[in-house]
Amino acid sequence: MSEKLDKSQIYDHFERVTRQTKDLLDRMEQLQLQITEVLEENAELSIENEHLHEIITESHQESESNELSTSRQNLQKLYEQGFHVCNEYYGKRLDHHESCTFCLDAIFGRRGN
Repeated sequence: MSEKLDKSQIYDHFERVTRQTKDLLDRMEQLQLQITEVLEENAELSIENEHLHEIITESHQESESNELSTSRQNLQKLYEQGFHVCNEYYGKRLDHHESCTFCLDAIFGRRGN
């Protein structure tokens, strides 16, 4: 009878290990999905960052004969590309054909600063 008990315990132990393995596999699949989402978001942000760097680089290459300072020219370029440059909404996208008084003030406002 002790043989049957040992075999039963072995079977119970095997079931427990199988269940734990399935749980671990489920958790690993969930983690893989989360990693995929993070990598996709990272790729999108990298592309967006590269685009913004190109915009800034282009603005540095433009002539300095403009009456706006270089930093204000950079803000103007970003604004023209569809991004807010005001303190309130900085970096957020402008809606199609939207203008922002705060952004315009940041670009063309007091120039003594």
